[in-house]
Amino acid sequence: MQYEIALIGNPNTGKSTVFNALTGLKQHIGNWPGVTVEKKEGEFKYGGFKYKVVDLPGVYGLTARSVDEQVARDYIINEKPNVVVDIVDASNIERNLYLTFQLLEIGANVVIALNKMDLAKEMGYNIDVKRLEELLGVPVVPMIASKEQGIEELKKTIDKSIGKKPSEVIYSNFEPYILRLINILSKDNGLKDKYNLKYLAIKSLENDDYVIEIIKNSSVYSEFKEELSDILNELNKKYEDVNSAIADERYRIISNIVNDATTKKAGALTTTKMLDEVFTHKYLGIPILITFLWMAFQFTFNVSAPYSDMIDTFFGWLGDFVSSYFTGWVASLLGDGIIAGLGSVLVFLPPIICMFLAFSFLEDSGYMARAAFVMDKVMNKFGLHGKSVIPLVMGFGCNVPAIMATRTLEDEKDRILTILVNPLMSCSARLPVYVIIAGAFFAANAGSVVTSMYVLGVVLALIMAYLFRKLIFKGKPSHFIMELPPYNKPNWKNILGNTWERSSKFLTKAGTIIFGGVVLVWLLSVFGPAGYLGAGALDNEALLAKSWVALLGHSLAPIFSPMGWDWKAVVALFFGFIAKEVVVGTFGMLYGVGEDDVALQSAIAHSGAFDPVTAYAFMAFVLIYIPCVATIGVIKQEIGWKWALFTVGYGLILAYIVALGITVIGHLIFYFK
Repeated sequence: MQYEIALIGNPNTGKSTVFNALTGLKQHIGNWPGVTVEKKEGEFKYGGFKYKVVDLPGVYGLTARSVDEQVARDYIINEKPNVVVDIVDASNIERNLYLTFQLLEIGANVVIALNKMDLAKEMGYNIDVKRLEELLGVPVVPMIASKEQGIEELKKTIDKSIGKKPSEVIYSNFEPYILRLINILSKDNGLKDKYNLKYLAIKSLENDDYVIEIIKNSSVYSEFKEELSDILNELNKKYEDVNSAIADERYRIISNIVNDATTKKAGALTTTKMLDEVFTHKYLGIPILITFLWMAFQFTFNVSAPYSDMIDTFFGWLGDFVSSYFTGWVASLLGDGIIAGLGSVLVFLPPIICMFLAFSFLEDSGYMARAAFVMDKVMNKFGLHGKSVIPLVMGFGCNVPAIMATRTLEDEKDRILTILVNPLMSCSARLPVYVIIAGAFFAANAGSVVTSMYVLGVVLALIMAYLFRKLIFKGKPSHFIMELPPYNKPNWKNILGNTWERSSKFLTKAGTIIFGGVVLVWLLSVFGPAGYLGAGALDNEALLAKSWVALLGHSLAPIFSPMGWDWKAVVALFFGFIAKEVVVGTFGMLYGVGEDDVALQSAIAHSGAFDPVTAYAFMAFVLIYIPCVATIGVIKQEIGWKWALFTVGYGLILAYIVALGITVIGHLIFYFK
């Protein structure tokens, strides 16, 4: 027999850590039906029973102001999991229990996982867990999930809670009104069988659209509507705002519970307070953030280099091995197309893993929230909402999930604006291009040059956000209140898990989109108007000049002649719209060096197509121009074709202006030197 368990909690409560500890490797990832919110599921066995675990999005409440809240609410109401495990941060109980009360209102069978007990102790809290259980009427399991302490007790408590009658919340100031509504709702068997009537009554008092729509379709709507109107008239005489009054009632009860079950030592100096004095300092915060980013990129290049060399050597051997068994176009397709193309991309898997490892470390430690905090004032000056920081920082990994993450922005203008500038944040797909070009022309300072690309992306994103706010989305961004989670000792199991999850997406992409891209480039390189040019076309400049890809490059080259790039660079840019990694694969094929990144750097450096200035301009163009196909697709999905095409258009224009500016100004500087 299988039972269904839902995990829910505020962001930064350690929910993912609990999920991983419960399920181990028995998990898979998809999307919730109809939306792009990630859905994680896993399972564990206990006491002879199998438990399916569903990891709901991190939310502060269930009012469905965002897609994440809507997904969580709909799942709990419609799927009715056997147990809902609410992950509560022991160092911030009062804030977290607001979600707990909303779960109890729905009628969920709640078990509280009281996580981060070590942090609560460090902050001077003393929590009487038994008293907390008595006051809430639900089981409470103290935990330190990062050390897997309390996991077995949580499994045991879940097992004991199966079939238990859910606890009921009592709001004494509103109970008479709630009961009047329940008396009417109970006359409809359909409502009584599917929903917790108390939840419907409370949300009706709050004028919740979702609940009102449910009751509209019932047999008691007319009677209910009349009674609700009478009650609201009575309440409006007592309170200025009924919604605020109900929220205050929740917080009043929560505050009483917390005061009864917890005590705190006065003036406890915590590690978080000490670190925040430095990391969120008015003047030091941003320089420290830039330093951490620079260190992350230095780590990326220095650690990954030997592993990239190993992959490079392997694909070189594989290409030679395959070529010895086949001849003609088959050998060229396998050796020059598939193996060389994929090898030229997979050689960058080590730096991408290292970059994700560095960012996962910063994220798991709690620092990334500080990065958002220190940038908040800067963001507002440029017309961006404070919450925009998180999707923009996520863009350093991949623009696709970063754009999806803008759903947390409630104002539509703020959301569209954040999506429009997100592609300017340099994702991991651009990294292989930077590594090749920087290695070819700036070997001694490659790390600093690559870091400058990320800085340039941030600067341009802020400038464009300012212009868009002034010209298109007039007005100020809505207000933002940010909650900073405590610092955590990084959990390497979480860090490695997140790194693998993100890196595996790159591998999937390499096996699908990038694979198709490099094969397409190979086809256009060995075929021309005269037909098949022969397997040697990639090694013969005269034959290659007769290919379709050369004709394409030569036809577009005049547009880019002010930057001094040759037709091969133009072709690489053209196919880069499929995926930015294809730029490197295209270069490798057109220069006839395949997967050998060292040989490719040498070939580019000695091709005469670039000098240091135009090479830097090329990197800037790759940073700014058309987003990849996947990014364009998700922009269309989130805000429509109009804005997707607008992003493509302004990206091309901006990329050209910036690259031309770098070329002209750079050459002038070197000329006068």
